[in-house]
Amino acid sequence: METERIEIAVPAHKSKVRLDVFLAKEIARITRSQIQKLIKEGDVTVDGNAVKAHHIVQSSEIITVNLRKPSPPLIEPEQIPLEIVYEDAALLVVNKKAGMVVHPAYGHHRGTLVNALLAHCDRLSDLNSRARPGIVHRIDKDTSGLLVVAKDNVTHQGLAAQFMEKTVSRTYSAVVWGVLKEKTGTVETLLERSIKDRRKIRVSAQGKRAVTHFKVIDRFPLTSLLSLKLETGRTHQIRVHLAHLDHPVFGDQAYGGRGRRLGGLNQNDTALGVELLRLMPRQALHAKTLGFVHPKTGERIMFDSELPDDMARLLRHLSEARIRASAEPSNSR
Repeated sequence: METERIEIAVPAHKSKVRLDVFLAKEIARITRSQIQKLIKEGDVTVDGNAVKAHHIVQSSEIITVNLRKPSPPLIEPEQIPLEIVYEDAALLVVNKKAGMVVHPAYGHHRGTLVNALLAHCDRLSDLNSRARPGIVHRIDKDTSGLLVVAKDNVTHQGLAAQFMEKTVSRTYSAVVWGVLKEKTGTVETLLERSIKDRRKIRVSAQGKRAVTHFKVIDRFPLTSLLSLKLETGRTHQIRVHLAHLDHPVFGDQAYGGRGRRLGGLNQNDTALGVELLRLMPRQALHAKTLGFVHPKTGERIMFDSELPDDMARLLRHLSEARIRASAEPSNSR
């Protein structure tokens, strides 16, 4: 079994908290209960000494974590249809459907984009690990849209550098709850993984800087259609930022975009909201455009994608609701 050694120097502004709490914030990919197990089994030391989970960390202490990593299971190619927007010898751009996980993970070992890619491609880059061949970046399972996949390591390195340098152009389309008054705006916060639910991200006084720019494309009863541009690419960034604005992505179960938004609406609006949520069982978020410099040719290339059927259907119903509302001036929304 492979072991990953992690060393963390405790900064002054993060000291004087329990060891397990500190590590749960610093190592986002493992849970607090997993950290407590590592501490109990002696895989965590502070300045070389074994400690308890309730140890209060102090500034400048060196925490060492020996994280045992099980070998990833063999990933089987699967003949799953893919919508390929572009392909050459070095890379391909895929329009991922909603509901598809990008790479195998706990609870999702089959039916992923990687399984489909392995059946489609003779070779994929392996820089990320054997579990993530070709994967340069990700989008959420229930978000649809464009992803670039690398076939070789040189291409992967070139694409990854552009994501790190923030020169990749990405825009998303989203239907959100509420009618925004401003035409454009920017959300800038710090984001970190939630302590209460490690599957979620939250706005915090600490964490990593995240910046999202938005533009209102259209306004409808109860909702707005936005175009969003990422300046940074944090996990769940758009979904968390829009919820932070009190305009969560329509249909987003994790960040307040479903039934609880119906509270306080009048009878007609409640009926409309229920109908629209029935049409959109996932978050109404789509990675619409993607642009980057091709690592092999040096050419800047840009891709655009149509909204998926479910989002297009949602917008048609919203347009019809707007027409009905304009024909009934006394029915104020």
